[in-house]
Amino acid sequence: MSLALQMKDYRLTTAQIFYHLPDHPALLQEFVWQELDLAPRFPVLIKFLDFWRDKLDAKIHSVRVAHAKLIKPAEFRAVQGTLTLN
Repeated sequence: MSLALQMKDYRLTTAQIFYHLPDHPALLQEFVWQELDLAPRFPVLIKFLDFWRDKLDAKIHSVRVAHAKLIKPAEFRAVQGTLTLN
């Protein structure tokens, strides 16, 4: 299934989510989330953050997102000569 998503331009997305602890709101905790998602709209991440906001007591402080391409064209380099080793 992940290959099918990657063929539709979904790429590995990592979100670093900082949130306030419900019992100690002055303290921040970190949660790292990673899924295949579609940049720049990030529908999978937005759905997860909506779930978090609606179902969890911990209030989100900030979210940092990183996005990487998993499938990319092969890289070719022209060779100027050959080297033979015996």
